[in-house]
Amino acid sequence: MEFWPEFLASSWGREFVAGGFGGTAGVMAGYPLDTVRIRQQNSTGGGAAAYQILRRVVATEGPFALYRGMAAPIASVTFQNAIAFQTYAILSRAFGTNATSSNDPPSYKGVALGGFGTGAIQTLLLCPVELIKIRLQLQTKPITTNQSYGSGGGTTTHKGPLDVARSIFRSEGLRGIYRGLGITVLRDAPAHAVYFWTYEYTRESLHPGCRKNGQESFRTMLLAGGLAGVASWICCYPLDVVKTRIQGRSDLYTGIVDCFRRSVREEGYNVLWRGLGTAVMRAFIVNGAIFTAYETALRCIVPNNKDDF
Repeated sequence: MEFWPEFLASSWGREFVAGGFGGTAGVMAGYPLDTVRIRQQNSTGGGAAAYQILRRVVATEGPFALYRGMAAPIASVTFQNAIAFQTYAILSRAFGTNATSSNDPPSYKGVALGGFGTGAIQTLLLCPVELIKIRLQLQTKPITTNQSYGSGGGTTTHKGPLDVARSIFRSEGLRGIYRGLGITVLRDAPAHAVYFWTYEYTRESLHPGCRKNGQESFRTMLLAGGLAGVASWICCYPLDVVKTRIQGRSDLYTGIVDCFRRSVREEGYNVLWRGLGTAVMRAFIVNGAIFTAYETALRCIVPNNKDDF
């Protein structure tokens, strides 16, 4: 009976719950566009436009196909975001040498370094989740033609995330579950540095003093979060394309360099930016939702005193 009051009274508890709210809001807001992005990135040839993929998926597989694989990120999102936000809070203050007291916000240098470390650490959880998600997103029904709108032509179907995980374990072992870990670290570490720095800088620019008093508007949260997501995706997008291809088709590429060389040789450098428009649109929606839900939840669960429970 005493667990939840004590848990929510601690910074770890508040960050955990608020991070869960933020992550869940982000996944639900942007998952259909994420499915379209993954299929664009993994398509061969010239690639299809986002609206063409969207129409074909809905027409041939139904609208729920856009949410295929969502159980994996939803199941892990609370823990993942708890780690991300709490790790960022700790590291940004540790590196934020300009902070003179516990009430001062960390310096922008501390924000960037804290974000870099956060991105690197969270990949240990994120890599297997994204691998399973991508395999499900690229999956098509056996009754369709062999052209699978970006799945590499495969028609193998799985019943859900656990079925995918068991299949990978049987064929590739633990190493297979962490396929793409290196490229995920290369993508997420610098991207999170840009992500958190852009968010903190933008919110302070739009609402001076809010980093210290925490009193910004919903418009500030939405805009700052959205722009942070856009900036982080633009800076890492070519790496994300390579990651999607490595994790989507384990039989085609031997590693990061091989995937990069073959993709560019066969389809040109434009392949590294395929699906960027979809990713940017999704990033603005998702990260606006994440930071708004996170900041709102964090304020709502901060108790004035223990008697409030």
